[in-house]
Amino acid sequence: MKYIIPAVLTASLMPVSAVYALDNTVKGYGQGMSTDSLNRPLDALQFNERYGDFDACAVSQDEKRIIITFDQGYENGYTEKILDTLKEKNVKAIFFLTGDYAKKEESLVKRMIAEGHTLGNHGMTHASLPKLSQKEAEEEIMSLHNFVLNNYGYEMQYFRCPCGEYSEQALETVHNCGYKTVFWSFAYVDWITDSQPLPAEGIKKLTESAHGGEILLLHSVSATNAQILGEVIDNFREQGFTV
Repeated sequence: MKYIIPAVLTASLMPVSAVYALDNTVKGYGQGMSTDSLNRPLDALQFNERYGDFDACAVSQDEKRIIITFDQGYENGYTEKILDTLKEKNVKAIFFLTGDYAKKEESLVKRMIAEGHTLGNHGMTHASLPKLSQKEAEEEIMSLHNFVLNNYGYEMQYFRCPCGEYSEQALETVHNCGYKTVFWSFAYVDWITDSQPLPAEGIKKLTESAHGGEILLLHSVSATNAQILGEVIDNFREQGFTV
């Protein structure tokens, strides 16, 4: 069965139409600190402008919506609570799975699918694509794609570059595998499990950074995220955003 992917991302991307001198220099993505009049990070907007022809984006064009995404590298006991909150708030998220997660967390992955969330591809081994040969990069993407298709009956269409590292060549490889690359327009340090942000700090950062078209990156290993997610969603809605 093929599931419907949120149209808001698809609508913001353009087909490849230009010929590039493809560079394989490793680049690290970050949303930057500077924002425009709509509170959108300038570096995310510039990424869209520069790499849209590769079907790659860091912010969507829907100025009324915030898209919540989670990177699922390993399970730390909080995903069930996160799913409970998303269900309570009637929010659909994108979960970017690694191969290890897809193989080990069958019940949680099946729950994500059953509750209408989107599964994204975060690489079979979470390897940095620009550091691989083209053949290895294709295998990194498609081995996980085929595993999820064969074991869950779900065909993934979104890819998030492991380690936040990319190159023009890597983006083209992702595109040639039939995927759209999705980065983010806001993230904060939430993945260090033994140094978690205080809940009030997390709420403040996430609320103040809200912007239309936001693609929010969170990590499900975070105790803070699991605790504050419901309040953050409420705050987004109070600011007039669709989540």
